[in-house]
Amino acid sequence: MSFVLDQSDTYKWPVVHEVPVDGGRHEKRTFDVEFKRTTQSRIREIGELVEKGEITDIDLVVEVMVGWEGVTDPDGNAIKFSQKALSRFLEVPMLANSVSEAFFKSVAGKKRKN
Repeated sequence: MSFVLDQSDTYKWPVVHEVPVDGGRHEKRTFDVEFKRTTQSRIREIGELVEKGEITDIDLVVEVMVGWEGVTDPDGNAIKFSQKALSRFLEVPMLANSVSEAFFKSVAGKKRKN
């Protein structure tokens, strides 16, 4: 298959997040995030900002995440992506970190160093 230079503005990528459950265990939860396609120069700049501690996982998620699939309420009803829902989403402990790791894996093909 040939490489298409002009691609869509976004793409979906799976995220795995572990949540604590009773009994001192964690369970994996998965959902898909829709990321905004980013230029190589911005990816490099983000990496430098992360290394300097000048951008947080939350800042990164706010910049690159534009949607989701598989995020639900306790009854299993889909929660539509919105800025209000994103604010609630980002309050879940370590969830922004899981999304950030997925973003770096999507653009680099590997996990970033912490």
